[in-house]
Amino acid sequence: MSELHPLLEMHFPTLAGVDDAEGRAILSEAMLLEVPPGQSVFRVGDPCQNFLMVAAGQVKVIGRGSSGREILLYRIDQGGTCVLTTACLMGHDAYPAEGITETTVQAFAIPRQRFEQALAGSEGLRRFVFASYGERLSDLIRLVQQLAFERIDLRLARYLIENCRERIEVQITHQQLAIELGSAREVVSRQLKSFERQGWISLGRGTIRVEHLAGLETLLDCQG
Repeated sequence: MSELHPLLEMHFPTLAGVDDAEGRAILSEAMLLEVPPGQSVFRVGDPCQNFLMVAAGQVKVIGRGSSGREILLYRIDQGGTCVLTTACLMGHDAYPAEGITETTVQAFAIPRQRFEQALAGSEGLRRFVFASYGERLSDLIRLVQQLAFERIDLRLARYLIENCRERIEVQITHQQLAIELGSAREVVSRQLKSFERQGWISLGRGTIRVEHLAGLETLLDCQG
């Protein structure tokens, strides 16, 4: 039976269930890539040539509207795959978004032809691909629902609760936060000022500090 790269076995434990010869052979051929931070892994309009599995590091996937406004669609962390990559490979489509490394990333790439052979001939690898695809697709659908149905103050409060410890300054600009939340900078700035007036946060130049976490939590609880 073909041996897998140690990083594949470590960060993708479910691949241990791929026990057919063809699936193991395809995985053993996966190319290990290392990409420094701040690099584009794929851009809008690029053809999709490889199935990607992130073994270490983090990639953010950003969508851009015709106005130039950006939105963070999702992040791919250690042990993750890219839902857009999978969709583009299966649909023979070009990328509709851009993937950018936020840290040094180690990722395995399976060429399109071998990916298609895996789907056709390896039950174990096919299960892995579709299980991973379904999980990431559910995350993307939750994002769409939040953007469509949830107020910006609730999304902002949730972000601050999840990412900012009380009394510790977080380095993030209003523009960066707008991208994270899929909103306009002006809207985010107004809401931050409102939170500051409530005494929940304090704002500095490119920084946010949570002063009263309970206030933000109460805002979310009231809408629960």
